[in-house]
Amino acid sequence: MNPIMSKADAAELVVAARVRKGLSWAEIADALDAPRVWCVAALLGQHPMSKEQADRVCALLDLDAAVGEGLQRQPARGIDPVLLSDPTIYRFQEALAVYGPAIKELIHEEFGDGIMSAINFKVDVRRREDPDGDRVVVTFDGKFLDYRW
Repeated sequence: MNPIMSKADAAELVVAARVRKGLSWAEIADALDAPRVWCVAALLGQHPMSKEQADRVCALLDLDAAVGEGLQRQPARGIDPVLLSDPTIYRFQEALAVYGPAIKELIHEEFGDGIMSAINFKVDVRRREDPDGDRVVVTFDGKFLDYRW
């Protein structure tokens, strides 16, 4: 019996198949009827997929069932420390380092003592045209969770 494929190995095969087939992430998300950012995160190993979702993506990308098994595994969420030096990822860290304390203060002022959930959470990425250069708009949409005693 072979072990179940790791999420990292499954992700590498998904990325290669997507590129070779010339499909966008949006096309794959549409085929799965899943939110685009969630879908990409799941295919890169950050969320487990249902058997139905894994089977559909494997059929779409001509990948075998072993990849689907890997996509269904429970992830160890986080990011490879090597990727933290990627300029795009690093800029998000920088933005949160600079603006995180202010955002926290504003959340507490508006909602009270609590946090924004990253479990009951949605995220969206879109482009907004601007005469000074197109803008990247990232929206974090998390449920407020109040601290209760």
